[in-house]
Amino acid sequence: MSSKTAIIKYVKGSEKFEIVVYADAAFEYRQNKLKDIDKVLVIDEVFTDSSKGQRASRDKLKKAFGTEDIREIEKEILTKGELPLTTEQRRKLIEDKKKQIITIISKNYVDPKTNLPHPVIRIEKAMDMAGISIDPLKPAEEQAKLVVEKIRPYIALKTGSITLSFKIPAKYAYQVIKVLKEYGEIKQENWESDGSLSGLITIPLATQAAFLDRIASLTHGEGLVKLIE
Repeated sequence: MSSKTAIIKYVKGSEKFEIVVYADAAFEYRQNKLKDIDKVLVIDEVFTDSSKGQRASRDKLKKAFGTEDIREIEKEILTKGELPLTTEQRRKLIEDKKKQIITIISKNYVDPKTNLPHPVIRIEKAMDMAGISIDPLKPAEEQAKLVVEKIRPYIALKTGSITLSFKIPAKYAYQVIKVLKEYGEIKQENWESDGSLSGLITIPLATQAAFLDRIASLTHGEGLVKLIE
């Protein structure tokens, strides 16, 4: 990993703060590929102006961050601050962020004609036609909402939720309950005397096919799931 350094700048309230980091290590940390912050920091200090060696006072840190814990403050700056990126790093971030946005759209919107999620390539093509510009640093969830509005002229999108009833044999119940919570909101949960599980769940319309496949796979086809009209 390169020893090239960079300054991460961060504005908190009306105050500006900086930390000095190893550029490649900071990028890896942002990608959750590196956990040890000690391998990221060049110096274990928070500055108001690192080029002049001006360290942030304890009072200023306490006022801005609500704590004097330098390590926690450094983590916030490292995670949320402005990290200078190389061309290759920016390209990689944009590529990853685009995939995240497409996944969000695929999980929450369907083709009104089929009530099934659009293929990834169709969503990607619509984004290209709409001239979508991806911000590598903004959260994917935030950008997905804007992307949906911009691609509507090029691709039909429908969102919503459905309620399903379920009945799961006892031998699969404890395994399936975890999956149910992953997919949606359990509206009704009944544990029968024989250990079987039944109830109602509301899930995003776009996840219906994947949900049914998952339950069928886990229960070897013995689980019953029905749409509530």
